[in-house]
Amino acid sequence: MTTRGVLYVHSAPRALCPHVEWAIAGVLGVRVTLDWIKQPAANGTWRAEFSWQGEVGTASKLASALRGWHLLRFEVTAEPCATAEGERYSSTPELGIFHAVTGMHGDILIPEDRLRAALVRSARGESELEEEIAKLLGKPWDDELEPFRYAGEGAPVRWLHQVV
Repeated sequence: MTTRGVLYVHSAPRALCPHVEWAIAGVLGVRVTLDWIKQPAANGTWRAEFSWQGEVGTASKLASALRGWHLLRFEVTAEPCATAEGERYSSTPELGIFHAVTGMHGDILIPEDRLRAALVRSARGESELEEEIAKLLGKPWDDELEPFRYAGEGAPVRWLHQVV
């Protein structure tokens, strides 16, 4: 079964860009050339987007291939298909990697054992419940990546229109 998704490289130093392409190519088994544009949110860094199609689990393989580089910020998404839920991976140098399972409408699906563990930590006074839920939803990663999600000047724009 195949699925498709998008890899968003939000920021990478110029010297790391070819290594990102090689890592993606290693996972997909085809040569990959990304259209890199300057990332205005962090001087000296570049950003790119790449739509991919592959077997279920490809998003996980892409995230694993990219996760070790300290100066890289990225997200990988996979759409749900007939045999698997969707996925989202987010990674930042400060926070590391976040993984979420997503449903057909893009909502994050949190397994009950993770919810129970959050409740236990909160009940023990180890953390606040609101903080635990925010982590389960990836809010710290969203907060850190938000300034990088906008390509800025010179980015390719795709306009989608709905005809009624």
